[in-house]
Amino acid sequence: MSGEIVESHSAKYAAQHVPGIPQDEAGPVFREPWEAQAFAMTLALYDRGLFTWPEWAATLADEIKRAQAAGDPDTGETYYQHWLNALERMVAEKNVTDAATLKRYHDAWDHACDRTPHGKPIVLQPADFV
Repeated sequence: MSGEIVESHSAKYAAQHVPGIPQDEAGPVFREPWEAQAFAMTLALYDRGLFTWPEWAATLADEIKRAQAAGDPDTGETYYQHWLNALERMVAEKNVTDAATLKRYHDAWDHACDRTPHGKPIVLQPADFV
């Protein structure tokens, strides 16, 4: 199966099994590139057997419930932030990485964003890990 077919199949599978994914007639839609990247990383980790869809759906649902309890208005605009939180939580729980490493990379990306002119691609460099 080609990568495009697998990606399409995985996106359709995810859209059917994970409630709330923003989508149109063609499938999932993303407001920002990072949302698509988080989605793709999740599918790749699923395809590699890191977790099952029921595990993923439960973790995502729990992250959404936490956000709602903290006052998230649940308008759909923060959906992929919850998705990212669930992904980070899942990789930490499965010992793929730890919270300290996630924070280190988060801070490095923030640094890279700060030094990158608007409209230019953000490139992570060793100097971003200060």
